[in-house]
Amino acid sequence: MKVTFPWVFVKLLTASAALLLLLQLLLSGFAALTPRPPPPKSPLPPGKYRVLSPSTYRYVLNQPSLCGDRRPQLVVAVPVAPGDRTSRDAVRRTWGARRDADDLPLLTVFFAGVRKDDTDDMLAAESREHGDVVQMDFVDSYRNLTVKTLMIMHWVATHCRDAPYAMKVDADVFVNVYRLAESLRGYPAEGFITGSVIRDGRPRRDPRSKWYVSEDAYPDPYFPPYVSGAGYVFSADVARKVSQASRYVAMVPLEDVYVGLCLRAAGLSPVYAQSFLARANLFEVRRLSYDRCAFAARVLVNGFEPAQLLRVWRDFSVNHMNC
Repeated sequence: MKVTFPWVFVKLLTASAALLLLLQLLLSGFAALTPRPPPPKSPLPPGKYRVLSPSTYRYVLNQPSLCGDRRPQLVVAVPVAPGDRTSRDAVRRTWGARRDADDLPLLTVFFAGVRKDDTDDMLAAESREHGDVVQMDFVDSYRNLTVKTLMIMHWVATHCRDAPYAMKVDADVFVNVYRLAESLRGYPAEGFITGSVIRDGRPRRDPRSKWYVSEDAYPDPYFPPYVSGAGYVFSADVARKVSQASRYVAMVPLEDVYVGLCLRAAGLSPVYAQSFLARANLFEVRRLSYDRCAFAARVLVNGFEPAQLLRVWRDFSVNHMNC
């Protein structure tokens, strides 16, 4: 099969990203020599930890044997509202489709809380049909995304211990699984998390803001570095370390920030995923108009309605090697 020049260029971008990743890991190692704020010396009081603790909630739907049956290289956890089957089906029909034999044995699992309506019964029927839904009995809401993310971390740490890597990604995100398979080959096996790293985040103090964080909840003027919640990849041991660190880190209703706080408590630093030659963020959290070549050089692009995702994937899955 003749390989086109653009696809060779994409492979060069992959190599450049690996070199840049190595440089960042070296820099992270030097940064580790700089004193960091020590983790809290005592666990949270039971009353504060209760809202975060997995033992507070029970499984409504669970798939505990999925990883054991499939042995995936990458577990992809997708948080999604219980009533949003349209988004789940779009993911199932595109980048989240079952893959066992190709370059990336991938397992996609959807995570949800509960709503006080008939969506829970419909979700149970959907789970019986597809066998890929996990649900716990916390209220599914934006302010509870931190709880949902800890649920994901706990589930991966408990049921997918032998999977090398995991990914948390939103349902409205385009994932280039072909580029991701290339990237995974160069990722460290332990203590690693990568995505679009935010290093200058500050808490919003306006109570009218969707991202409001009170001074009581978080008194510091800056957040530690964290990865955008749109999507990030981590070695599977990070799920266990984040779960353990949550015993010491008070609740913040911003799930990506909270993961960053747990990473700091665990002594871990997120690595920015960037292609050196293309000067492109591999985890693109901005909305971009579809361009096959631009998307082929990235791991993910944010901001797709289900119909858009289906339309883009029809072209990309067939022609991604021919920009």
